[in-house]
Amino acid sequence: MTDTVRVTTANKERDFSTFLNISEAFRIMEQLADVTLRRLLDNEIFELDPGLQDPTQITKRDLEARAQNEFFRAFFRLPRKEKLHEVVDCSLWTPFSRCHTAGTMYTSDSYICFASKENGCCTVIIPLREVISIEKMEDTSLLPNPIIVSIRSKTAFQFIELKDRDTLVENLLQRFKEVNSSNTLHCNNLQNNNQNSLAFGSMCTLGDDEPACLGTEASHGKERSECEKENNYLLNAEALRSDFHQSGMPGLDFGKSREQIKESLWDDHFAEYGRTVCMFRTEKIRKLVAMGIPESLRGKLWLLFSDAQTDLASHPGYYIHLVEASMGRCCMAREEIERDLHRSLPEHPAFQSETGIAALRRVLTAYAHRNPKIGYCQSMNILTSVLLLYAKEEEAFWLLVAVCERMLPDYFNHRVIGAQVDQSVFEELIKEQLPELAEHMKDLTALASISLSWFLTLFLSIMPLESAVNVVDCFFYDGIKAIFQLGLAILEANAVDLCNSKDDGQALMILSRFLEHVKNEESPLPPIGNHHAFFSDDQEPSPVTEIANLIHDSYEKFGDHSVEQIEHMRYKHRIRVLQSHEDTTKQNVLRVVIPDVSILPEDLEELYDLFKREHLLRCYWAGGSAVPERHDPSRPYAEQYRIDAQQFAGLYRLLSPWTCGEHTELLAHRTFRLLDDNMDQLIEFKALASCLDVMYNGEMNEKIKLLYKLHIPPALTENERDSQSPLKNPLLSTSRPLVIGKSNGDAVDYQKQLKQMLKDLAKEKDTKTEKELPKMSQKEFIQFCKTLYSMFHEDPEENDLYQAIATVTTLLLQIGEVGQRSLSLGSGSDEFTEDLQPEASASEQDAVFTDTVKSPHKDSQPSPMTEGDWTVSFEHILASLLTEQSLVNFFEKPLELKPKLENAKLNQYSLRTNGMSCQSRSEHAKPSMQ
Repeated sequence: MTDTVRVTTANKERDFSTFLNISEAFRIMEQLADVTLRRLLDNEIFELDPGLQDPTQITKRDLEARAQNEFFRAFFRLPRKEKLHEVVDCSLWTPFSRCHTAGTMYTSDSYICFASKENGCCTVIIPLREVISIEKMEDTSLLPNPIIVSIRSKTAFQFIELKDRDTLVENLLQRFKEVNSSNTLHCNNLQNNNQNSLAFGSMCTLGDDEPACLGTEASHGKERSECEKENNYLLNAEALRSDFHQSGMPGLDFGKSREQIKESLWDDHFAEYGRTVCMFRTEKIRKLVAMGIPESLRGKLWLLFSDAQTDLASHPGYYIHLVEASMGRCCMAREEIERDLHRSLPEHPAFQSETGIAALRRVLTAYAHRNPKIGYCQSMNILTSVLLLYAKEEEAFWLLVAVCERMLPDYFNHRVIGAQVDQSVFEELIKEQLPELAEHMKDLTALASISLSWFLTLFLSIMPLESAVNVVDCFFYDGIKAIFQLGLAILEANAVDLCNSKDDGQALMILSRFLEHVKNEESPLPPIGNHHAFFSDDQEPSPVTEIANLIHDSYEKFGDHSVEQIEHMRYKHRIRVLQSHEDTTKQNVLRVVIPDVSILPEDLEELYDLFKREHLLRCYWAGGSAVPERHDPSRPYAEQYRIDAQQFAGLYRLLSPWTCGEHTELLAHRTFRLLDDNMDQLIEFKALASCLDVMYNGEMNEKIKLLYKLHIPPALTENERDSQSPLKNPLLSTSRPLVIGKSNGDAVDYQKQLKQMLKDLAKEKDTKTEKELPKMSQKEFIQFCKTLYSMFHEDPEENDLYQAIATVTTLLLQIGEVGQRSLSLGSGSDEFTEDLQPEASASEQDAVFTDTVKSPHKDSQPSPMTEGDWTVSFEHILASLLTEQSLVNFFEKPLELKPKLENAKLNQYSLRTNGMSCQSRSEHAKPSMQ
């Protein structure tokens, strides 16, 4: 059988075959699906590359460039704003192996990176702000096309075998100047404050004499000393661990000796591989990290591995200004932070004092102020607490930035999309690596729900703290890969018990008990119980697992997945997670709307799909569409998708039973203005559903009330009141006699009916509690008549309807005149209903009904009518319409929404395409006309 690509949607499966290169085609389809879904459904965080803004102009090159950019940022865990410029094969001199190592150089806006071809052999990250010079060396047979990159820690990197070396160096020097120019002001301030500091910012060393770039922008130069004083007063100058370190406890000497051994090993490593952010990262350093970083070095190495040190050095004074701007402000994030402050490592002495609580409050509040899209998310408090234990307050802030914005992308937002995607990836890894467990536990979503906190808190919430920090060590070095492989190792260690478990509850107990007993015997810290762990009443003591052994097993058995493989799996599962969210949103919207309408649930579901599709089509086809204005996942479910007037008009033409020919577009825009309660030019699904429910399922009085509202402000604008009538012979006249012949030859005197009608309406007003609708002016009434006339066109009962509406309109016109006379003489309606007399015979020609009502009789002298005096109420109109059976039949006849929905599904795309082609033709026609 030919290889095929299957595309599965909510309703269909489609198979594509006969590809020249199926792998390449599949990759492009996958990338397109990822870009499109994230663009349309995940705009809460996702920022689209400029080259992909116009969907009609996307090329294979654009997609490959984006994929390469994302891989580059994920592999080296760099900020999202970094744009990849060159990818060049080369070799790098590696002094620890005394040879050149073949690999690839990646250059971006602010970084030069290197990765060896042999996976895990060597990687290097060089921020341009750490560079002193970039120079070309003499080309020789032994060193072809070499360049030297010198950094401030008195280290140089030699790259050889570079193709197009001159262009590469020229581009690197240009970006080097741009990076340094942005720091020139910082450097000037730095030199003024500290003559011994090096130029171009700080470098991170691990000695006691670490230099720090404390300069700020020139505009803030005078404020710097004050900021420093306030900084010393406000911020913690040291990690909380140093202030709250518990010493002198029995049984800790062994741990301290182990710490000294580890420190010695790290010192040896620094001497050979470097001690700055630009260090050579090899398999040897990974083994050191897996053993557990020494307490004294942990915070500094977290800063280096995450490259938060570069952010810290690049933004002097930024954190203190954020603290000043955010503290004291009242917002939802602040309330949530305050609620969680005392739940963050409450068992640790650092957070049993105001010092630790205040630092935690400042960091979380500052971050919420920096990134309101994320704001504050539960679990950030636990992570930040641990960061504060091992890093200074400002360092902890930048570590939090690194985790939230690049190491765990999309994790900390309202929908935790990133965490759910990785949960789905984890399920696939379980099936692949632990097939027997996957076979036993048919539904792996239970395991995924249990493991969600593993990913969100990096095991900090469910392991003893002294063990969990070793996991965080691995995370800062290896990223999310460390959490995946440790999760697999935990499941493998408990596979037998999990396979014997009877239900999800028992599986949760097994894993919770295991994680509570993961110990770190080498830790110099006293054991600290975990407040967040799931406590169980053990019937028998559980065996203790050493964290170092568990981490070692995770690397040995499950450490072979590359960043590229994980990113590829994320592509695939992100589609499923986002679609699952859309299904949840849909069900919740329908749950809210169904009780309020009479539309069948299956029809309402189809209507929601059309509404959402209209939103997506508009976003996708209109290049300048402001997507975030229309899709806001933080809003309630029923308000997440909204459409504008143009989109609504398209749906109205497809779905409304009130089609009025050329008048339809006008009626659609009036309906939109009526539904747009808050006047933000956008309406929600519930408004559309309620409107169509009245049109299709409402009682006659509800339909007439809707029509009435469509012809008074705000639905009717001033311009529309004065618009010319499209009607040629509307059969309307104020002079028509109020005597109509019936089919059996009898005649009905409407004079008496009118008199009785006015009396009844007067009584109703006295007893009515519902808010009365504004009265309709003469010009508004004219527009109302136009709509009715248009609605009856091509109806099988067209002639009868025209005759009936002519009668009703004549009656209403005279009611308006009666009201006008009564107002002018200050009397009630009863006295003037007797004055109504037939003014013409039935043989008179009908008047042409334009913007003002004119009598065809030269001798007749109707009382002068001014706008605002002549009025008619909703009750008048409804009562008049009820006198004509043909009109009652028209408004009460059953209507089916389903055929309209079926037709709309077929024509929605073509309507959009035709609209776009017409617009394109008109744009092409304009230059030719000129």
